[in-house]
Amino acid sequence: MIIIPARLASTRFPNKILADINGLPMVIQTAKKVHNIDETIVACDDEEVMRLCKNHGIKAIMTAKTHQSGTDRINEAVKLSGAKDDEIIINVQADEPFIETVVVEKLFETVKLCNHSFKMASLYKKISSKAAQDTNLVKVIIDKKQNAIYFSRNKIPYDRDGGFDEYYGHLGLYGFTASSLSEFCSLPYSILEHTEKLEQLRAIESGKKIKMALVETRSFGIDTTEDLKKAMELFR
Repeated sequence: MIIIPARLASTRFPNKILADINGLPMVIQTAKKVHNIDETIVACDDEEVMRLCKNHGIKAIMTAKTHQSGTDRINEAVKLSGAKDDEIIINVQADEPFIETVVVEKLFETVKLCNHSFKMASLYKKISSKAAQDTNLVKVIIDKKQNAIYFSRNKIPYDRDGGFDEYYGHLGLYGFTASSLSEFCSLPYSILEHTEKLEQLRAIESGKKIKMALVETRSFGIDTTEDLKKAMELFR
């Protein structure tokens, strides 16, 4: 099951999920990109988005406006959908209208490879040292077992001597089983999560493993109007 959390009141780019992407609202373009992979549901918090989804034949579930994160929102949608505990849930952000289907399929496979009782997975890609300086692009460092060590908006690791060029950018897609998603949302809100404004650090700080997979992708999340302009030029 693919769930797209669709919060209308984005702080950096208000109403961005309604921005026009080649003739369709961003959230609809994203849903249409992935809906052939698995059952797709938009978890929204606004009647306008509900109507949009209905008009375009996309299933949507109304969720509370009070959720602190997109993951909390999809957890409510999963419970409302009646999904079984072992069902794989993929969180695709509404601001990924150019995501490749092969990338989402890779995330499904990575969740299946999780060998811990807590099953959470995500993706990363190789980036340049220059790109790693962008604080809007989340970086991740990985251990030898392909688990995430840490995520940061800063450039990590710190290259004291110079010459390091193995930087990785995090893709904001997550996979869980329904039971692990529920467990994640029950974890205490963490200091690291609050400081970096990165919800995946809630799992890291609680000692949970996040299985990671390396992918090649041209897509990226659209967080600002500048991102939108860049994306439209790149995928024109």
